[in-house]
This record gives sequence, structure tokens and C-alpha cells, in this order.
Amino acid sequence: MTAPNLTGRRVAVVGAGKSGLAATGLLRAQGALVELFDQKPARALAATPEGVATHFGVTGFVLDGFALAVISPGVPWAHPDLAQARARRLPMVSEVELASWFLNAPIVAVTGTNGKSTTTALLGAMLSAAGRRPFVGGNLGTPLSFAVGGDHAVLAVELSSFQLEGVERFHATAAAVLNVTPDHLDRYPSMASYAAAKARIFERQGGADVAVLNRDDPWFQKLSEAVSGQLRSFGRYGDAQPVEAGFTLDGTVYRVANRALRGDHNLENAMAAALLARALEVSTAAIQQGLEVFPGLPHRLELVRERWGTEWINDSKATNVDSTAVALRAIGGPLIWIAGGRGKGAPYAPLRPLLGTRLKHSLLIGEEAGRLAAELPDRAERVVTLEAAVARAASLAQPGDCVLLSPACASYDQFESYEERGRLFRSLVEAL
Repeated sequence: MTAPNLTGRRVAVVGAGKSGLAATGLLRAQGALVELFDQKPARALAATPEGVATHFGVTGFVLDGFALAVISPGVPWAHPDLAQARARRLPMVSEVELASWFLNAPIVAVTGTNGKSTTTALLGAMLSAAGRRPFVGGNLGTPLSFAVGGDHAVLAVELSSFQLEGVERFHATAAAVLNVTPDHLDRYPSMASYAAAKARIFERQGGADVAVLNRDDPWFQKLSEAVSGQLRSFGRYGDAQPVEAGFTLDGTVYRVANRALRGDHNLENAMAAALLARALEVSTAAIQQGLEVFPGLPHRLELVRERWGTEWINDSKATNVDSTAVALRAIGGPLIWIAGGRGKGAPYAPLRPLLGTRLKHSLLIGEEAGRLAAELPDRAERVVTLEAAVARAASLAQPGDCVLLSPACASYDQFESYEERGRLFRSLVEAL
């Protein structure tokens, strides 16, 4: 792919978060004249880049006269100002699309409602074990723009549906959609439109490329229609299949005994990562080593500490109902559950059978506390803040209990990100 010449071109970056700032830095390095837009005032933003015209605290985005606009994931593509600019045929892309123009190493991309961060990081561990010098990032921590100019043999990239809405030429040598379950229904008009956004990960693939799908997922058949490369799958009847203590793939049995990969959901993540690694001809030994040394991710079923016989687990990354369901299936025993935040429109009632009689108490925070209490009223208490929830949990916890922060909600009512929410939980628990 030939990268466009952006020298002297006016480019708008909409959204001054992590992704937008990364895109701004890359554009500046390419000689573009960058203007940065964000509806938040300057005092609420992390940085004001030097040499960049800024429009902070604005009520709308005036995008006249630009050659290109880079849209951050948090800005809906349905925003009226963006719709008007598209009608004027202003080219619009996401930060990952922009970065891909300036990268030559093969890209391995992972999306899905749940598990994509763990799968991407686990794939990175397998690639590192094989000596492949991977970049690991995208929606997972480090924006893809930071890979430009780096000495990476392969790029393992997590992608959200929001990022995939803005791809055009982005090409993945191997790509996976792990699952599609209700999420972001405040942004998508239907599950079909949400699944279609995920399926865009396969758009530029050809016959030599590999597409990985979950054969047990209800959307498997529909997603497979978007595949033009070699389809490989995981699940009970997939190319990778669960067996006792691990999974089998291409005649090899892989052991999954790492505590960081406990739970059936992580077995699925491990199978997906192995399929992607094999697509890059990573050896079976390196895949097994990656499974064994993988340290797990912060904020995803992260054991913060054991205190007086009680486990305290940080699952702040569970920003939707299905992700919390995964956590509840993975953790047994008496439970004190901390949940709440900003809802995404999905019902909470499906969590009721997973809580069952083992739920000792639920401590509900944030904007969605009232709705959670209405749909899951058993042993529910509204405590408003995370600080109050941790203090109350400490007063309730007994040996053998598990205190689980798994919000089933986004963090944006009280926090900038799920990471900030998880860091606060960790610090509060460590201070007990």
C-alpha cells in the first residue's frame, strides 16, 4: 500500500483522547497541518499538542476546508456534523486506518464483544515466545499509530467496532471475530448493524489470508458470509476444540493450566490466539510457552489481594452484561458483587441465574444503580460511589467470600475510563 502524501494538507482530528492524540502526533510527523476538535474544555483534556490548532469546548465540529478527518472511537459516526461532512464527500477514517497506511509488517487483528484484549495480549505472548518482535496494541492500551517507525515483525491489534467503522484499506493477514453479544446498543440501531461493524475486519482479506470465527457463536453463519479468506474456527466442532485440561488443534494438544486463563471464556480466547498464531506459522512449542507465561491483563479478573480469607477481584473491564456473565461463570463461591456505572441499554435480568443463592450482597454505584436494583433486587444496596462500595464490602466480607468488581456498565458517568475505575478499586483494596 502506498501511503498518501499529507505534507501541507489540512487534517481534522475529532476527539482529543488517547486515539486522537496519537493520530495527531502521526499526522504532524507526516507534515500535515492538524486541527484538533473536542467538545470537552481544555482543562478537562490531558494535553494540548504544540503546533496544533485546537478547538476545545466546542458544541459542534466545523469541518469545512479539510482534506481528511480522523475520527476518534468515542465520537459516533452518526453525529450530525460528521454526517454533513460526509455528504460533502470529506474523507473520514479511524486512527487505525490512518496508522495502517504507514505500516509494512503483517497485521493480525482481533475483535469481538468480549475477550479481544486477552486474546490479543495472549497472541503477543505467543509471538514473543517465537522471537517475532510483536507490537501489541490498538484498542488495547497503545494506539496503532505508535507502531509507525518501530522495529516490529508483526502487529497484533485489538479493534473495537467503533474503530472498524472507519476502515477503508486496512488489511489483516489474519483476523478474528471472537463473539457477538449485545453491547453498544446505545450507539447501534440493531444487533445486525453491530455485527456488520465487527465483520468489517475481514473486508480487505484475500484468499491467502486467514479468518477465525467462533463456531459456537449464534452469529457464526452470518459472519462467515463476510469471509473471503481461509476460514478457521474454534469451538466444539471447530478446528480448535476443547479437551480435558486444554484444547486440540491440528493434532496437537495444548495445556491450559495458567491461572490467568481460568474459565471457559479464556479457553476460547486461547484457542483463537493459537489459530491466529498458527496462521503466522508460529511453532507449537512457542504457542504452548505463550500459554504458560501469559501474565493476564489488568482489570480483567485480576486478583488484587487475598485479605483475611477473602479474594478481591478487579474486573473493571467488564463494561457490558455479557462480560460480567463471563466473570460470574469463572468465579465460584459466596459473592459480594460491585456493579453499576453508565448503562448500554442491555437488560440485566440474564445475570440473575448466575448470581443465584451464592450472592450475599450487591453494591450498586453510578447512574445505573437504580435500574440494576429494579432488575436484580435480591440483596441489593445502592451506595453511589466506588469508595463507599469498597468500604461496605470490607464490612460484609468473611473468609471464603469473593468481592468482585464487575460493573456490567461503562465507566463514563464517574470515570474517564474503565482503567481509571479499576486503578481506584485496586488502590482502595490495597489500602484496607
